[in-house]
Amino acid sequence: MTRILVVEDEPAIAFGLEADLKAEGYDVEVVGDGEAAVRRAREGGFDLVLLDVMLPRKSGFEVCRELRRAGFKTPIILLTARSQEAEKVMGLEWGADDYVTKPFSPPELRARIKAVLRRTAGEEEPVYRFGDAEADFARCELRRAGRPVELTALEFKLLSAFIRNRGRVLSRQQLLDEAWGPGTFITDRVVDNHIVALRKKIEPEPHTPRYLVNVRGLGYRFDG
Repeated sequence: MTRILVVEDEPAIAFGLEADLKAEGYDVEVVGDGEAAVRRAREGGFDLVLLDVMLPRKSGFEVCRELRRAGFKTPIILLTARSQEAEKVMGLEWGADDYVTKPFSPPELRARIKAVLRRTAGEEEPVYRFGDAEADFARCELRRAGRPVELTALEFKLLSAFIRNRGRVLSRQQLLDEAWGPGTFITDRVVDNHIVALRKKIEPEPHTPRYLVNVRGLGYRFDG
């Protein structure tokens, strides 16, 4: 059974998270402050940490940074009521795998948890389906409604990166490393232009994207 450590100091929220996640079949433990979070996480046995940012004794940012510096590899999802983009970026830079902004819907949180667990487990479906599209990784081919869609090699690399990291925000630099290769120097505008081209091939309505969404100030996220 997948074990989740929930770190939340507001009793009502903690109770709701615990009840919802247990109903999904997860084994859940709840702690209410940052120091307890570090101690329990380092004792091990958890598959994911759901970590509130605003905590007594240590903030979620401090907990995340301390655990990562100690070599803690378990995925961490931050729960934050803060809307400032710089703070979200800081959380990701300090080692969080994803973040969810309060107030959030339980279905969204469950989807993020599943995406992070799937990604960190290294699962890669030979064919991934979303909407009327399917990406065939063995054949390096995209099909819409059963018909082949012509993608450039670069576009397929971008799509593959998004699918591997679905539910996670990818910065333009991360996309550069994934699709163009580390050490490539091109402008953000070039990345954006390729995203626009890819949307035209995978989105039902490219001007109002459903799958490949922009997260302002951070990058792009694939919600497939």
